[in-house]
Amino acid sequence: MDMDEFDETEPATDFTGQMLIAMPGMSDPRFDKSLVYMCAHSSDGAMGLIVNKPASDVEFSDLLEQLDIEVDADARDIRVLFGGPVELGRGFVLHSRDYADNESTLEVDADVGMTATLDILEDIARGEGPRKSVLALGYAGWGPGQLEGEIAANGWLTCAPSSELIFGTGTDAKWIAALNSLGIDPLLLSADAGRA
Repeated sequence: MDMDEFDETEPATDFTGQMLIAMPGMSDPRFDKSLVYMCAHSSDGAMGLIVNKPASDVEFSDLLEQLDIEVDADARDIRVLFGGPVELGRGFVLHSRDYADNESTLEVDADVGMTATLDILEDIARGEGPRKSVLALGYAGWGPGQLEGEIAANGWLTCAPSSELIFGTGTDAKWIAALNSLGIDPLLLSADAGRA
């Protein structure tokens, strides 16, 4: 995916840098209780990474070994997440903005960048990478107007991001924490939408 394709025109509401919170009853089980950090949104579509679903049976050290990346003693282990159902074989590193590789780093907002090149994995393996990071395999993508339609149909709520929601280790609790940030008790949410 060429990230430049999302830079042309802005939609009426730009969700770049926001969090999407899946509502109960989400029709796609891959997004059940998902928390998605939105990396890009334009009139051409949207792209985000699920930040609260660990990748099953995938360890960062195993990925580095598969990619023949040498690991130094200073290397940090980072969490590997299921980023979404599109391009599952591709990795995206969400990271703090203390790391900026070059033009391959997408500056999502003042605090978070995304890099999808091997350079960042090599830097992390040398202990020179960003202070905070997660690796997402795959991404969530929406065509033109699709995300806006899903939000209008009560499929998603939005909230402001926080470092803990994006990079925190408590993946099971992130969905609840995001709802709580809006003052919503998850137990009071219904999977059935109604109209007055």
